[in-house]
Amino acid sequence: MTGRRYYITTLTDWHRHAQRFANSHWLALSDDDSAIASRELTDAAPALPGVSDTARIIVLIDADEGVHLALDDDAAFEALPHPFAPKAISHAAHEALAAHGVAPGSTTFDAAEAIARAHPLLRPRVF
Repeated sequence: MTGRRYYITTLTDWHRHAQRFANSHWLALSDDDSAIASRELTDAAPALPGVSDTARIIVLIDADEGVHLALDDDAAFEALPHPFAPKAISHAAHEALAAHGVAPGSTTFDAAEAIARAHPLLRPRVF
């Protein structure tokens, strides 16, 4: 059984774990890369044109519990609260997502709705 969670990380760190995900979708967060959305990548895939390996991304990862526990232990991945929890995202997450219209004090659901305007597959669904 798999579950979905939102994380903020870098493209390099996402790629390091990507083979363990059942599915994932991401959106680049920097102003330079903001129009770049997720694409299917494999270990043999070339770098994406116009996207730095150190580009910060928000990613929705569908994976089993063991993968999510491993990502929670990886300092390169900032897990956002469950989308339906009434808990605000961190200040660092807000700063990373502000360019997409995420207001201070937003929940993960609010943030996901805002970024879904740029990448519809990041819209929250029943988890």
